[in-house]
Amino acid sequence: MTPADDLSPELADALRRAAGAPTLVIACDYDGTLAPFVDDPTLAVPAPGAVDALERLAGLPRTTVALLSGRNREALAQVSGAAAPVVLVGSHGSEWEGGFDTPLDDDELARLARVRSALEEIVSHTPGAHVEPKPTAAVLHVRPVEDPDRRRTAMSEAMAGPAAFDGVFVTEGKNVVEIAVREASKGAAIERLVEQTGAEIAIFIGDDVTDERGFARLREGDIGIKVGDGQTLAGYRVADIPAVVGLLAHLAELRG
Repeated sequence: MTPADDLSPELADALRRAAGAPTLVIACDYDGTLAPFVDDPTLAVPAPGAVDALERLAGLPRTTVALLSGRNREALAQVSGAAAPVVLVGSHGSEWEGGFDTPLDDDELARLARVRSALEEIVSHTPGAHVEPKPTAAVLHVRPVEDPDRRRTAMSEAMAGPAAFDGVFVTEGKNVVEIAVREASKGAAIERLVEQTGAEIAIFIGDDVTDERGFARLREGDIGIKVGDGQTLAGYRVADIPAVVGLLAHLAELRG
């Protein structure tokens, strides 16, 4: 079976169209799209062949490939092993190679400290949960919590508590709540990549509710691909991570 055999006829046609674009942007989410979810986020390594396919695409003329993740950029580089010419964009699109556009001001720093403290309080009575600090956000992770009721309770406490603070921006995902003090958008990041490159077509691949902001900002003719089940604004869908790797390898063959 070839990678193309796992694609719907409509998606196969869309990829052929994208392969012929003079300039192409390909942006991929990381966790749940190229790497399986695990309890310890530092151990979420890419699926076999994923980085090879990205690097092969990134080496083609007039082809920009980006990993677009909610992780901070340094953590994304460490866990993925990806490097230039693959572009790494962290913190849901707000953190680029040069860092953030402007540092947090005193009010934002104070707000971030308050958010982290509130989430740590939830973690203190939720065995298995932990808080991931980010430069502009704090993230509650409840995936390792064994009791489903405690998992739901922790998420509800986060949404009713620090997620309701003034001046914060909330992204609720699969067993995570990220609370930022500066707005970020994967959709805006994709638009920035398109503007920088002049790409006629952009492809965005993602699996989580956080990726819907990326799908929502795609232009007519762009290609959004949802991984797995669930409602989506994406026009196309694949079943799982191996299908994503096969799709990328197939696109590299078409464009190469």
